[in-house]
Amino acid sequence: MPARSSPTRNRLATLRRLCTAVAVSGDEGAVRKIVLDVLKSTRPEVRVDPVGNLLVTRRGTSGRRLRVMLDAHMDEVGFMLVADDGDGLYQFRLIGGIDVRNLPGKRVVVGPKSTPGVIGLKPIHLSKADDLKRKVELETLRVDLGPAGKAKVGDRGTFAPDFRRVGPSIMSKALDNRLGVATLIEVFKSAPRSVDLRAAFTVQEEIGLRGAGVAAHYFNPDVAIILDATPAYDLPIQYEAENNAYNARLGLGPAIYVADRAAIDDPRLVKFMTETATSAGIPFQVRQPGGGGTNAGAIQRALRGVPVVTLSVPHRYSHTAMSVARIADWQNTILLLQTALRRLTPQVLRRAT
Repeated sequence: MPARSSPTRNRLATLRRLCTAVAVSGDEGAVRKIVLDVLKSTRPEVRVDPVGNLLVTRRGTSGRRLRVMLDAHMDEVGFMLVADDGDGLYQFRLIGGIDVRNLPGKRVVVGPKSTPGVIGLKPIHLSKADDLKRKVELETLRVDLGPAGKAKVGDRGTFAPDFRRVGPSIMSKALDNRLGVATLIEVFKSAPRSVDLRAAFTVQEEIGLRGAGVAAHYFNPDVAIILDATPAYDLPIQYEAENNAYNARLGLGPAIYVADRAAIDDPRLVKFMTETATSAGIPFQVRQPGGGGTNAGAIQRALRGVPVVTLSVPHRYSHTAMSVARIADWQNTILLLQTALRRLTPQVLRRAT
């Protein structure tokens, strides 16, 4: 049956911890530490590889078992301080895909001690008409930590944590991809013994899918399922025109990918996922082909090739200070993956002749 009740307190508490952590690409240690803490009771086989991926194995007990890799990237978008202008003001450069228009006035945290700050821009009162017509340039912005703010060039930062549950919704920074990480944690804890589960909590997805290919070489999987959060293009009006191109919507369940800019998902796995959801009565949607990409693009091309499919939770306002997702979509993503793993057999990968 599909998930209809609120998530357990433990699930939401774990998601809150993950979203509150600061783990910009290349510095994912805070999330890695949380995952290890939450999973320690399962006594898994654990390895942290040289690039920082957390690789966790739970072996099955049945006869012929598939090696199933589940991937969720730990990193989030953010920035790096690149020059000290004095008096607590710093120049910075972006890490990952952030729209500069979303930055002015945003609260941020910087460095290992999460020093609070704000991204500053000339106020409208002092701006000329021509200034307001120009697009916001990154070079005109500064991170302002105040004279007492402690940071150094090279420190990473991101939007200040502000996790909220509002009715049926979750609002937070970094739902991309802490929703995927939280999903993988829950599924790992309840993994069936009919498969060898290889959980990859990967690094540096936001700057080029860098960790996933390394993880795939280590795990050598028969199949890979990528867990992510997909942007929901579902507002009635988009860019001053009526929106007739919905790719995913909030409230319709997990989004099963068929293709994106980085990969074409394996048709056998897409069919398996959709049939599993239909037979179990779990709501789902097909994520329409378009821009963006997930770690499927790197894993699919690893070794001699790996069959892949991506399963994502839709969310609005990706890569901003506050994204929005529906709790039921996340719960049904967990349920679909749990159900799929129980049904997954080598026969799923047989090709029609």
